[in-house]
Amino acid sequence: MLFDLPLSELRVYKPDREEPADFDAFWADTLADARSHPLAATFEPVETGLATVDCWDLTFAGFGGQPIKGWFLAPRDVAASPFVRDGRLSCVVEYIGYGGGRGRPIDWLMAPSAGHAHLVMDVRGQGSTWRAGDTPDAESGTSGGSFPGYATLGIADPATYYYRRLLTDAIRAVEAARSHPLVDPTRVAVNGGSQGGGMALAAAGLVPDLLLTLTDVPFMCNWRRATEITDGDPYHEIVSYCRVHREKTEQVFRTLSYFDGVNFAARAVSPALFSVGLMDVTTPPSTVFAAYNHYAGPKEIEVYPFNGHENGQTIQVELKYRRLAAAAGAGPRP
Repeated sequence: MLFDLPLSELRVYKPDREEPADFDAFWADTLADARSHPLAATFEPVETGLATVDCWDLTFAGFGGQPIKGWFLAPRDVAASPFVRDGRLSCVVEYIGYGGGRGRPIDWLMAPSAGHAHLVMDVRGQGSTWRAGDTPDAESGTSGGSFPGYATLGIADPATYYYRRLLTDAIRAVEAARSHPLVDPTRVAVNGGSQGGGMALAAAGLVPDLLLTLTDVPFMCNWRRATEITDGDPYHEIVSYCRVHREKTEQVFRTLSYFDGVNFAARAVSPALFSVGLMDVTTPPSTVFAAYNHYAGPKEIEVYPFNGHENGQTIQVELKYRRLAAAAGAGPRP
């Protein structure tokens, strides 16, 4: 059902941002600490049996220098790609939704089939819900992927909060993509849905020179409103925590303000394509529009009135790759 604001109101919904005074300093210090560790990106070739796509098993140093897994894929015939320039390709950095992991290379054939390089970042501590992952979260003591939830891990302090680690990994993933010799570092886009969409917004706010930001039904936006109007997880994990830890409610929302996609959006300048489902009870439409309406760069949003969290599915994928093709441009044919 249409449970949120009418579309006419959503299009102008721009709530005041709950932003801590040291937001920029917090992220500058966090990323400086991460960059004090060598990126140490390694790409080990993987035999997949695919005839037109090459794949590498990726490891790079994320938050705290801790190893993060991923996949790197590229079209085998780089010279035939319409997006090759001086032997290098445009690249899509992909972030994964809540509970998912990097899965298998065959899960990620869209971008290389379209002619782009593709870096898929595994999600620390997740990957036990709908797609397997391979990266532990050392800070929370997980030896491998675990089942949700993650939204309250370390939430008493922004310095210990789970999403500080995950969003730092996301920025380092962009840096890992740019380190590969097949990638044109000036043409790197970020893409993701739900949790991955929130990570893409964070990357857009913290990396000023991205080619394009593709964010579908982003999670981690307008946290306070989300917890007040939906019973759906992951936001309901916050509600459940505050129901028991009543005295910590304001501290919880102070922590979350450092990780709010609305605040990242206000700093983002790369062109962006959003999507939203007006029947989405997982990431309510008003929370998506809050980020969209605060987004500082050029932007457009695709609205699916009778869809929920799945939004436009393959229709939206096709639209995103048309936008990506236009942004990446076509190099001279060999």
